[in-house]
Amino acid sequence: MIRSDIIRGHLDAIILRLILENDRYGYEISQEISLRTENSFQIKEATLYAVFQRLEKKELIESYYGSVSRGGKRKYYRITTLGKAFFKETVEEWKETKKIINLFMEEFN
Repeated sequence: MIRSDIIRGHLDAIILRLILENDRYGYEISQEISLRTENSFQIKEATLYAVFQRLEKKELIESYYGSVSRGGKRKYYRITTLGKAFFKETVEEWKETKKIINLFMEEFN
């Protein structure tokens, strides 16, 4: 299991990426993260909803209620035009960061 503090700085980008693929609701996002990481990273519900609030406040995502399903209406999130631009910038920043980190993380014999 990976330490959550290593991922914490990248949660906005991870969630934006998932919402960029298609509109999603909270539980679906948490399940998709677990699935894609083969359960090596699981996001806590409180953390996930704090990220949603932060992204909505920055106008990177917006929410809406879908049709009624088992248990009531689900709140879905979609990425905004501003969110798409922010995500693109984040990807470029990650590529540069990854290059720098890789310089120092090679195995040492």
